[in-house]
Amino acid sequence: MKIDSVAPNFITSAVMADGSLVDSLDFYQKIDGKYALLFFYPLDFTFVCPTELITLDARLKELDSLNVEVVAISVDSHFTHKAWRDTPVEKGGIGPVGYTLASDLGHQIAKLYEVESLDGLVALRSAFIINKQKIICAQISTGFSVGRNIDEIIRLVRAIQYNEEYGVGCQANWQQGDGGVKLS
Repeated sequence: MKIDSVAPNFITSAVMADGSLVDSLDFYQKIDGKYALLFFYPLDFTFVCPTELITLDARLKELDSLNVEVVAISVDSHFTHKAWRDTPVEKGGIGPVGYTLASDLGHQIAKLYEVESLDGLVALRSAFIINKQKIICAQISTGFSVGRNIDEIIRLVRAIQYNEEYGVGCQANWQQGDGGVKLS
């Protein structure tokens, strides 16, 4: 996907933040009026993925305070997501994370967002930050064995929101409380 393009909509099965299962989660309806973090990861019950999803859950209050709706997504079924979510962390699960786990069993969404692995087996480790107008503002992708930095994702959300509010650029290493750079 290209930065500044409209994030594609999709409808899929999912496990909601309260643990309930739905057959038809409409992504646009879920993120309406909010920023979104669409968080692709390869597979449930693996090694690096739980470290990311557990860390993401630990920072969820901060993302909520920034009006960010989190939707994590892999090629597993929503039933597998539910089993992983219902498994305690100390037994290889992720516990009751407070965000949506969406299913991309047919790989259509990974293809739509252009994050399917070269072998076509899973989605790459990719995160999209999407603004309230459903425009992709940032994308972070890493290889299978390197997890993403949740602090950096939150920093990017803050920078995007600061830019939108004040119309200024955010210099390298910008942090909340820093001023911006004039763009003209």
